[in-house]
Amino acid sequence: MAERVSKSQFKAKALEFFRQVEATGESVVITDHGQPKLEVRRYSAPRRDPLKALRGTVLRYQAPMDPVGEDDWDAAN
Repeated sequence: MAERVSKSQFKAKALEFFRQVEATGESVVITDHGQPKLEVRRYSAPRRDPLKALRGTVLRYQAPMDPVGEDDWDAAN
């Protein structure tokens, strides 16, 4: 369960709460007059599907099964 703290408590000890959230992974709920208003939690980057990341990156698709000649390799130059 998330720890609840008032705005004034959070303001006075914000860095402590940040370190606590980072270390434990438990979120902290900040209240205003007893009502929850904000939640501080550890950031987690959204997972991206590799195929979606590559979608639209193919510039040209002409005869992919044809053999490649020695002079056609850009990396060799």
